[in-house]
Amino acid sequence: MSADAPLRVVIAEDHYIVREGIRRLLEDSGDVVVVDAVGTADELRKQVAALKPDAVITDIRMPPGHHMEGIEAAHAIRAEHPAVGVVVLSQYAHESYAFALLEHGTAGLAYLLKDLVGELDQLLHALREVCAGRSMIDSQVVDALVQRRARREQSGLEDLTARERDVMHEMAQGKSNAGIAEALVLSSSAVEKHVSSILAKLGRPDESGVDRRVAAVLKFLQG
Repeated sequence: MSADAPLRVVIAEDHYIVREGIRRLLEDSGDVVVVDAVGTADELRKQVAALKPDAVITDIRMPPGHHMEGIEAAHAIRAEHPAVGVVVLSQYAHESYAFALLEHGTAGLAYLLKDLVGELDQLLHALREVCAGRSMIDSQVVDALVQRRARREQSGLEDLTARERDVMHEMAQGKSNAGIAEALVLSSSAVEKHVSSILAKLGRPDESGVDRRVAAVLKFLQG
């Protein structure tokens, strides 16, 4: 996929009106070609194998059970087709779904609320992020996870300062140090010091780079 080429996307959503609405929204942007739109998780997996899209957008609850078929499909797609990014859409800002999606890793995965679908720039940004192997979590979902964490204690996390918690909140949304600095109105050096302190307190000396950041974020959110 070249930098200027439209993203090739498969949509999975069992409600026809929602499915076609997402299709129209994406295609009208000029940045996406919807190569197929299906109504079940099984159809999604088959079409990903056949069409080799850049990314998929899937609902969580789909036939036949309307439980977590979309998340199960997301895991299978990432395992079988690691170059394909997955954006999971949900009407629920519930931490249990986010944990289920991210329990095997965050690379190439995004969890967004359906309310965000109308904000085309954000949806396109999520697609680009997962295609690049990065992750994105809706801020409302992050808030739910942080609130859950606030109700529980876990070794190391209670040592974070208020500012370090602010930095963790931004890290959990997939922001780089530069993005964190902009969001919190901090200097780059201040953010680097906070991130270093956070990683030291969360006890991940054996991991490095982005993986170490992801591990720290998951420890923070899964408290």
